[in-house]
Amino acid sequence: MPTQPAYSSDVAFTPAVKAIQTRKGSRHAYSRMELGGSWETTITPELQAFIAEQTSFYLATANLQGQPYIQHRGGPAGFLRVLDEHTLAFVDYAGNKQYITAGNLSENPNAHLFLMDYEHRQRVKIWGRAKVVEHDDALVSALMPPGYKAKAEQAIVFSVSAWDANCNQHIPTRFDSAKVQAALDARDQRIAELEAEIAALQRSS
Repeated sequence: MPTQPAYSSDVAFTPAVKAIQTRKGSRHAYSRMELGGSWETTITPELQAFIAEQTSFYLATANLQGQPYIQHRGGPAGFLRVLDEHTLAFVDYAGNKQYITAGNLSENPNAHLFLMDYEHRQRVKIWGRAKVVEHDDALVSALMPPGYKAKAEQAIVFSVSAWDANCNQHIPTRFDSAKVQAALDARDQRIAELEAEIAALQRSS
């Protein structure tokens, strides 16, 4: 059985990491963070609201040999669901049938979620353990975004150990194409309205 870490951030701040932090001068600041409560271990209302707006994230797993693998997951806003203050879940859609993530999780449940919001230049990192849930139609049905045209194969349930939201340095600003198109459509409609008003004024003068 794995030992309980002294601080929630120890899921990432291993002795090797702390040794480098000490050598490079950041250990004192992070030790103060640890004493002040370290990272959150539950899904707060703020994190839940952030998750509900995301249309993609990255899921990292590793096999028994430690070889890492990162896979992108996407869907309508809200496709990553909060089940309770410790649990996230999403539908695993049918894809190229490589099953690398599923294979990794079958022998090593440690996993990581990386959520990036380019529009607001925010990122959230979530550590935890994940499992693939097969043959649970009720769970898949509850998680499946309404009207989304994708074939559900199974579900992945993620238990949160700790999470952190760090600085926005070096995050480029990018906007969702649908939001950009909606803004352009609204602009064009307003231009058309103003042109119609000008034409009406010219006819009445």
